[in-house]
Amino acid sequence: MRLALRHFCVFLSLTSTLAVAGCATSETDPAQGSNAGFPLTIQNCGHAVTIAAPPQRAVSLNQGSTEILLSLGLADRLAGTATWTDPVRADLAEANATVPRLADNKPSFEVVLGAEPDFVSASFGGTLGPGGVAERDRFTQLGVPTYLSPTDCDGKSAVSVNSDGARTEPLRIDSVYTEIRQLAAIFDVEERGEALIASLRQRLEAATATAGAHAASTIAFWFSDLRTPYMAGCCGSSGIITNSVGAKNVFADTTDEWPQVSWETVADRDPAVLVLADLSRRTIEGDALESKIAFLRSHPVTSRMTAVREQRFVVVNGADLNPSLRTVDGVEKLAAALAQWGPVR
Repeated sequence: MRLALRHFCVFLSLTSTLAVAGCATSETDPAQGSNAGFPLTIQNCGHAVTIAAPPQRAVSLNQGSTEILLSLGLADRLAGTATWTDPVRADLAEANATVPRLADNKPSFEVVLGAEPDFVSASFGGTLGPGGVAERDRFTQLGVPTYLSPTDCDGKSAVSVNSDGARTEPLRIDSVYTEIRQLAAIFDVEERGEALIASLRQRLEAATATAGAHAASTIAFWFSDLRTPYMAGCCGSSGIITNSVGAKNVFADTTDEWPQVSWETVADRDPAVLVLADLSRRTIEGDALESKIAFLRSHPVTSRMTAVREQRFVVVNGADLNPSLRTVDGVEKLAAALAQWGPVR
């Protein structure tokens, strides 16, 4: 019955915005409360997004967005997830196991629609935008509201493709908090959102208590690619991590989030610490941690670098270097390593 109603609503949504609103409210679960404050309109990355009622069948298209929704206790309202780079956080594994995975990577538009979503969220414009699953307007035409993480819009002149591109302003952790707060409002669980933000703030405060001791420490972040490595620039999630621990990114003069540079350039800047992303995906050389370390130790240029000679490697998940609540995980891992080594340069 619900499937038939959903298809009927999709048809009506193409011809009448009033029908869209009527269909959206017809499936509201009384157990979710009175839905006071709805319909709710949020300004999101240049779009005015109107939510008729708290979503009951959401689809999240990136791991970062999924982990926020799971952290808000919304597994029972997720109809599907997709585009994973790493295993889910351990504390979310049980809840995540109850949610259908539509695809490990980018699903087709048809697969997403097959989950009968009443809301679609994503972390990156490369997923919910040109060249991605679909542009936001296609979902809007079917009466399905969409949400894109503000971390991929704030401080940018254009929406990026998977957080590559340049930023006009450094990303701030407040953008992550905004995403949490807005998603909590959309799902009518504001108190859970504030509790999650408070927990992240507390963890950051604890991890950065000794930040002043690491001002002399020089760091580089290597995401992937053996031949022409993607090294973090100044202003993305890695910038939050670096600034939080009080260290210096040797590529802080680069506004691109993940510029590709030569190994000679990296060696010339000679970071004392290398943050290495261990990616679960295996799409290009240098995704896996083992391949990174083997390369660094055997290459005639990289083997002479201070971080390699001293074996000062900090291992993080790929997701830790994407703007999300995982950014706090990255801060904690780097802070713990620096506390062990002390100031290094």
